[in-house]
Amino acid sequence: MKQEFYEKLCEILGKEGQVLLDEPLKKHTTFRIGGPAKYFCLPRTWEQLAAVIRTCGEFEENYYIFGNGSNILVSDQGYQGVVIQLFQNWNGIRIEGTRLYADAGALLVKISHLAARKGLAGLEFASGIPGTIGGALVMNAGAYGGEMKDIVREALVLTEGGELLRLSGEQLELGYRTSSIARNHQIVLEAILELKQGDKISIEARMKELKEARTEKQPLEYPSAGSTFKRPEGYFAGKLIMDAGLRGFRVGDAQVAEKHCGFVINRGNATAKDVLDLVSHVQKEVKNQFGVELELEVKLLGF
Repeated sequence: MKQEFYEKLCEILGKEGQVLLDEPLKKHTTFRIGGPAKYFCLPRTWEQLAAVIRTCGEFEENYYIFGNGSNILVSDQGYQGVVIQLFQNWNGIRIEGTRLYADAGALLVKISHLAARKGLAGLEFASGIPGTIGGALVMNAGAYGGEMKDIVREALVLTEGGELLRLSGEQLELGYRTSSIARNHQIVLEAILELKQGDKISIEARMKELKEARTEKQPLEYPSAGSTFKRPEGYFAGKLIMDAGLRGFRVGDAQVAEKHCGFVINRGNATAKDVLDLVSHVQKEVKNQFGVELELEVKLLGF
């Protein structure tokens, strides 16, 4: 049965190398942590994507959609299902007037720099976020006072039933780290952003300013999954962790970053267990000292 499933995936995706077996996911996450995916698929079209998902249903195999792996911690045992990566095969970008069209796998960094070169304002906040536009919509990514809901006009998504839907910005119901896309288990295929004409020099200056701020305040020199915890209402996770005396706290090669306590970093050979043990200790200490529950922002896969 499993051989039949593999052959079916190969039939759908065609070219050799589009279906990988036991692919190490640490190669595909910004944390550089994680065991292998049983199947790793690289569809090129939405039709292929829909066919892979339909086949997963027929063979009762779980699947997970991957971008560039910037907000995820994968188990040391990996994922006993199908990882479908929408990244390098899904990175098209085009601009028409003040609208920017981006495929799901296009990187926010690349998109924001293209917009800046065209003198389009609105994406400056995203110029240092390491994720893709697809993931950014699912979680309404934001930073430095900006967020995706401010600029998204429309999105093309694929439903679990294989239907294509065009959703307006309002229909996406973007909130703090949430969206209707996430709640309805839909897959972003394309985003349409509505930007504004601006002064190219001013836009690039703002992006440079934000880059300097990130470099100064965030541990960009180490692998991480970005901000580890969601922002508790009325607090900042990083400050709570620092005030709890946990700056630099370490389990194996997983460490609370000294530069910014809201980040857990991989100092070289951290395991997923190291990270979760560290996270558990941080949550316990912050709860005991301040009565605040820290909720993970990083997604978990394979646990």
